[in-house]
Amino acid sequence: MQSRQKLSTNFSVVFVLGTFICLLFAVPLFLESDLFTLPNSFKQFNTIFLSILIEAIPFVLIGVLIAGFIQIFITEDHLRAWIPKNKISAVLMSCVVGALFPACECGIVPIVRRLIGKGVPLYAGIGFLLTGPLINPIVIISTYMAFGNDLKMALLRMGVGFIAAVIIALVVSFLYKSNQLKNKIELDSSVTNPTKKQPIVLRIHEMLNHSIDEFFDMSKYLIMGAFVAALLQTYVSAQSLFLFGDGLVQSTIVMMALAYFLSLCSEADAFIGASFKNLFPSTSILAFLIYGPMIDLKNTIMLLSVFKAKFVFVLFLLITSTVFTCVYLSSFI
Repeated sequence: MQSRQKLSTNFSVVFVLGTFICLLFAVPLFLESDLFTLPNSFKQFNTIFLSILIEAIPFVLIGVLIAGFIQIFITEDHLRAWIPKNKISAVLMSCVVGALFPACECGIVPIVRRLIGKGVPLYAGIGFLLTGPLINPIVIISTYMAFGNDLKMALLRMGVGFIAAVIIALVVSFLYKSNQLKNKIELDSSVTNPTKKQPIVLRIHEMLNHSIDEFFDMSKYLIMGAFVAALLQTYVSAQSLFLFGDGLVQSTIVMMALAYFLSLCSEADAFIGASFKNLFPSTSILAFLIYGPMIDLKNTIMLLSVFKAKFVFVLFLLITSTVFTCVYLSSFI
């Protein structure tokens, strides 16, 4: 009953947001005439907002389906057998699995929430969260192609990104003992009690129910994050970021800021990063490629819906400082 009430609430919020978006975008377009002309900035905002949603929703769908599968078919015993007890081994294992797992920063959030709720240590979940969108096979191939079949940039993204993710996850393992989830996740009784396993058809039905609930829960934060990201991209001039100067440190900060506010999908960000080759050094572009998939604006809003705000703030600072340091040191290689 409580799950149905939560689903109804999430659906209502998404419905209200969807109605607001339709009124915001569709009504002005229909009213446009010789007497009423929409500003180009509004049309640009419309395009950016919809492109972010269209780009992210397929990955969110994949993510919530996997999260539903984990909820119903994966038990705590399975997870305990999969994760090494040693912290360092667990972090390395989670980062390797994430590197092999094709997911974007939006779709991986519900997966990580479900894994941590089922008993995966926070540090292992963070390792998976960081490497999944950053160095999975699809991202590496797209990076290789975007930079004119330049293997060096693809390898640097993979190597430096992996090292940064391991460092961040290890620091988290020493800073936090609890899972830092905002709300306790209710576990399905048929999963927690193996003696009451349901028929496969019913379990698939339960998996889909959990996926639908997860989708509406995540979608409202995705919509809000995409809305804010589109606003910033449209009405905040990118030139204002260049006030820092053009040195290596300054340009790296600028590119990391762009990665955060642009909120690009990790499967496509390499092509945007490659467009800055004539403006910024390769080290700064590398920071853009590593930082964005780990943390961006829309992803931050989704993380705030899952984890405690204080933890998200610490994670943000940890990712920012670690990525900057690792990328800067890579310039001396």
